[in-house]
Amino acid sequence: MLWWIVLAVVLATLVLLAVAVRGVLTRLPGLRRAAVKLQRRQDDALELAGAAQTLQERSEALQQQLTVVQRRIELVKAKRQG
Repeated sequence: MLWWIVLAVVLATLVLLAVAVRGVLTRLPGLRRAAVKLQRRQDDALELAGAAQTLQERSEALQQQLTVVQRRIELVKAKRQG
């Protein structure tokens, strides 16, 4: 009699495990789609970060050129006044 109880408990546990595994396996395609979508977003973000870095460098170069032009204007003004 004890063997039947043990067997029933083991079978019930195996059924519960199978149900849990089935639930996880049914969610895998959705998780895969989400992972692919996140990978695309990461790639887009990296691309935008590269573009932002390029823009930052160009902005700094233009700022340096502006500083040089302002100094030249000051020199021209000083020559005219002096």
